[in-house]
Amino acid sequence: MVAVSYYCPRCGAVAELDRDPYMADKSVTPFPLEGWTYADPAEDDYEADEFDGVRLDCGEGGVLDWSHPPDASEASDADEPGCGEPFYLNFVRFEDGSEVEGSRESRRVELSETQGPDSPGGPGGPSGPGFSR
Repeated sequence: MVAVSYYCPRCGAVAELDRDPYMADKSVTPFPLEGWTYADPAEDDYEADEFDGVRLDCGEGGVLDWSHPPDASEASDADEPGCGEPFYLNFVRFEDGSEVEGSRESRRVELSETQGPDSPGGPGGPSGPGFSR
């Protein structure tokens, strides 16, 4: 096993993860890929065939070490590195002998039927000179 560094795509904090010397890393993304199965880095078998990547929570446990980005000159030793947001290490994945390209997972959005521009407590329209409410 070797220590491999990964940068958080949001804040640049550096995570060191203990990995097999033969790696099949595809990418690091701030979002999960559609259809990928992610392991927790604290699990001993996160490189098992059942996982397609690792979910890392920036600055939190499960990795060997967290450090500030290399260009963070103002960070003091008392400041903990990391933004706390999740990011994802994606392994290369094959189906039927061909590499699978990942895409961002879609999220279902539900719009409120009870709040709108005209409802109490909802967002108001513009205000200021020339606008009246």
